[in-house]
Amino acid sequence: MAFLGTGTMGFPMARCLAKNGLEVRAWNRSRERAEPLAEHGAVVLDSPAQAADGAGLLVTMLADADAVLDSAADALDSLAPDAIWIQMSTIGIEGFERCAELARRRGVELVDAPVLGTREPAEQGALVVLASGEDDALRAAGPVFDAVGSRTLKLGEAGSGTRCKLVVNSWLLGLTSVLAESISLSEVLGIDPQHLFDAIEDGPLDVPYARLKGKAMMAHSFDDVAFKLSLSRKDSHLVLAAAEQEGLSTPVLRAVAERLERAERDGHGDKDMAATYFATAPDE
Repeated sequence: MAFLGTGTMGFPMARCLAKNGLEVRAWNRSRERAEPLAEHGAVVLDSPAQAADGAGLLVTMLADADAVLDSAADALDSLAPDAIWIQMSTIGIEGFERCAELARRRGVELVDAPVLGTREPAEQGALVVLASGEDDALRAAGPVFDAVGSRTLKLGEAGSGTRCKLVVNSWLLGLTSVLAESISLSEVLGIDPQHLFDAIEDGPLDVPYARLKGKAMMAHSFDDVAFKLSLSRKDSHLVLAAAEQEGLSTPVLRAVAERLERAERDGHGDKDMAATYFATAPDE
């Protein structure tokens, strides 16, 4: 198979595929990011077309729709007949529709399968795959899903996976932003933020993800990047675009997007998304 994109998420996913005995031919715009995959049996190549040469499966895992389309456009004509393109990046509805049109023009079956999870579950092969597409194509993609994920949800026709990912992301982004405000509030009120987590421990309000991000916020430590704040900002705009397309008002999410933009402007884009804390952090 060809695997395009070996960044924070793509690298551990490609490594899981190789460790599970699947033949992986990898490409990344910055080749040095992909080179360590060779230690796990993958072949690293210089272009998407080279990686896709004769492959029956193409996996894309890149930062945005433009990157996906640019790399896929170079790869699709090199695939084997009846190949399947498994698109696993988070690219929004418009991005998916552009990919679907490209796949249609090139005569390639498209599986829409974005994933839930950050770097650590990607390293463990414990992502949740939101798979959508034709049944035969999903069966063919099954070994990929099994290698990178702990669960696969089959959601119907292609495009449903992307729509579900947007819904989950709206919840996730809102949770992280409200958590940041709660921790900032505790600090200005003179309350140890740990008391928040002590109060909700083991109850219906307890959320493991909030504990994970809250630990980083309380320590003011955001350099261990599970998911970049700049990508979270990108995802917030994808959700807003989907809501606006359907005429849905989402004022809370719009405020979340604005705080992510503010944190990115202040120089925190390459930090973990928990750095949204800086949008409301009290002055020290």
